[in-house]
Amino acid sequence: MGNQIDFEKSGGLVPAIIQDVQTLEVLMLGYMNEEAWQKTQSDKRVTFFSRSKNRLWTKGEESGHFLEVVSTHIDCDCDTLLIKALPKGPTCHTGSRSCFSTEYNQNFIFELANIIASRYEFPTADSYVSRLHTRGLNKIAQKVGEEAVETVIAALAEDEVDFINEASDLVFHLLVLLKEKGIPLETIAKNLENRHR
Repeated sequence: MGNQIDFEKSGGLVPAIIQDVQTLEVLMLGYMNEEAWQKTQSDKRVTFFSRSKNRLWTKGEESGHFLEVVSTHIDCDCDTLLIKALPKGPTCHTGSRSCFSTEYNQNFIFELANIIASRYEFPTADSYVSRLHTRGLNKIAQKVGEEAVETVIAALAEDEVDFINEASDLVFHLLVLLKEKGIPLETIAKNLENRHR
């Protein structure tokens, strides 16, 4: 990493934004001094400097809900950290997935892709995804086609509720098809971003 954090700029502590690496949701904000930053890098678990306890504090040290570090990023002014992490349980002490009370999980589609991947890895008889996977690529592709047609019909009928439901079915089955083909949703997002330029 080319940039180094400037701890002196703000009196020895820098803000550290924690983001879920899978869903990209902001989970929490904490502060790190240089020792916490070094411990976070060496242990691959997020460690803060607790201003109230006046000591290092590893998130999850009591609950077991650690934040496993996937990547770290320093902002352009070298005085703020962004850490993409894999949360091992809820992040907030209230039991919520995030310390920020948003009205819905803005990145649930990424989370849904992860749920589908989990159904592939740990199939169960009562899982619709597992049953689709067992039936194979042709059946999954056929379902995407069926849901696309139903989405178009609902759009033309101008029934908003039906259209929302059919569009949701289409996105869900497309996610299953992407998993079946081994293409991560991130690949589609990056491709769309590249095509937009």
